[in-house]
Amino acid sequence: MSHIFDWIFAQYQGVPTHLVVLEMIGVLFGFLSVWYSKRENILVFPTGIVSTGIFVYILLVYGLLGDMLINAYYFAMSMYGWYVWTQKVDEDHYIPITQMTKKDKNRAIVLFIATVVLVIGVYLGFEKFNSWTAYVDTLTTAIFFVGMWLMAKKKLENWTFWIIGDIISVPLYLYKGLVFTAFQYLLFTIIAIYGYKAWKNNLNKSPQTLLK
Repeated sequence: MSHIFDWIFAQYQGVPTHLVVLEMIGVLFGFLSVWYSKRENILVFPTGIVSTGIFVYILLVYGLLGDMLINAYYFAMSMYGWYVWTQKVDEDHYIPITQMTKKDKNRAIVLFIATVVLVIGVYLGFEKFNSWTAYVDTLTTAIFFVGMWLMAKKKLENWTFWIIGDIISVPLYLYKGLVFTAFQYLLFTIIAIYGYKAWKNNLNKSPQTLLK
């Protein structure tokens, strides 16, 4: 076990202490955000805003521009999702979890393609398209952009995108030396699987409370 901890902390040699502390705080609030999302709890958004705000700064420092854009986008979409989730279908019930319509699928495809083009443009503009991680980062950015949009709209399929993107992100962050973040994405994968099951059980049911 000691060898594992030695390996983990060896990844942070030479890294400023404030970045390590910020990463751990961001991971904690990111974990809480995904947990609240699984429970269909409105606190998914304020906790997510704290986490994404921290990671915008960290990812800028590490040069992961695609993931930095993801978190900036998450920040904005959390504001939008906070508004959508609080809308009511009647006096006592909030909007329910639903599945994607054909219109949603078409918009998801457009958003995915637009995101890929945007991230490629950012990498080329900053002359950072010089590693295989840039290509993976471009893919995960597009996946997560669609997933966040679907979550804000309370669509069941958002979990499918989170699961795929989380699985890809684990080895990416390990390679970059962000061990705590990699562990976070591993936990995210597990929670996302249970989140999909929980949301499927509540499909088309209008909740009376958003604090569960």
